[in-house]
Amino acid sequence: MSGMSAVAEQPAVVRTVEGVRAAVAAWRRAGETVALIPTMGYLHDGHLALVDRGRALCRRTMASLFVNPIQFGPTEDLERYPRDEAGDRAKLRAAGCDLLYAPAADEMYPPGFATAVAVTGVTEGLCGAARPRMFGGVATVVTKLLLQTLPDVAVFGEKDYQQLLVIRRFVRDLDIPVRIEAAATVRDADGLALSSRNSYLTAGERARAPALFQTLGWAAGRLLDGAGVGPVLAEAGARILAAGFSRLDYLEFRDAETLAPLDRACRPGRLLVAAWLGRARLIDNISVIPGTSVVAEGA
Repeated sequence: MSGMSAVAEQPAVVRTVEGVRAAVAAWRRAGETVALIPTMGYLHDGHLALVDRGRALCRRTMASLFVNPIQFGPTEDLERYPRDEAGDRAKLRAAGCDLLYAPAADEMYPPGFATAVAVTGVTEGLCGAARPRMFGGVATVVTKLLLQTLPDVAVFGEKDYQQLLVIRRFVRDLDIPVRIEAAATVRDADGLALSSRNSYLTAGERARAPALFQTLGWAAGRLLDGAGVGPVLAEAGARILAAGFSRLDYLEFRDAETLAPLDRACRPGRLLVAAWLGRARLIDNISVIPGTSVVAEGA
């Protein structure tokens, strides 16, 4: 098969569009359903939970590994973003993943590439304001991955909540024939959401990092008790900075479906935060649903 690694060990690795399409076509001929888990690599248990979800939904599961250059700004961490393809492959093997699609940048964006996918509405504010190139890059690369692989299902984590809604929006708008599945955020025992960028944290910073989720839980409880959004967010922001974070990119309460700002907990919402701790920009979110109690999301 063109693009297939000569190594028989699983998961097989393909690096070309031709190769991944041939692999998927063989599964289709056998009547098998296919799940895709798009990643930028340096996998952790959160990614592997997505693989598990894909395996539960479909007969075949493949992961993509591509650090997407067009979603990084000029001063962001593209060059130092953690990479470990051999380790990633071992983790995918243990998780029962069938295929790893790991294209090079010039396979994804060949010479003369001149097309972009732009999404409005749900991209505004939050990470869309703090990282203005991000969602155009995400929308373009995920569109390409979905069209290259044509899965039945693609699985994304709720930790990147705004990204999840962006992907749902353009998949719906462009009539891409794939079901987008969300998986709950996976957390360490102390509540910190798993992230490849957690590797940037020093030991001291790692000890302070759980304050982010703890503060979201406190704020969600106050909102469900009827407290005003403004005072709750002000106090929550002060708590995060007091815990040792250097700055907040945002801390906001938004509608869970549209990401429109909410001034009270009158319908399902999300508290969303991005904050800097040393070199690491940590993002997190928690649902706020009237009539329910606050429950930590994820394992």
